[in-house]
Amino acid sequence: MAHGTTPHFHNTEGLRRIEVGSREFQCIGALPPFDHPHVFLDMGTDDEIICPYCSTHYVFNSRLAAGTCNPASALYTATAA
Repeated sequence: MAHGTTPHFHNTEGLRRIEVGSREFQCIGALPPFDHPHVFLDMGTDDEIICPYCSTHYVFNSRLAAGTCNPASALYTATAA
């Protein structure tokens, strides 16, 4: 299951940009049930990327720990069903 190793971020708050501490992650759009397909995004050597589904602007911030984001509320954690 990819969620155990790949951070997932969402933009339920409609933020202009989200700073992330990982260059590889998944965007889910808004929180379920309003999420879009969970798309894997890879910045490569770039410092920013835009989600092709929801147009969220993600910016890499090397001061953040891997798998974290600013604001912290954009980090998605799945709840057990």
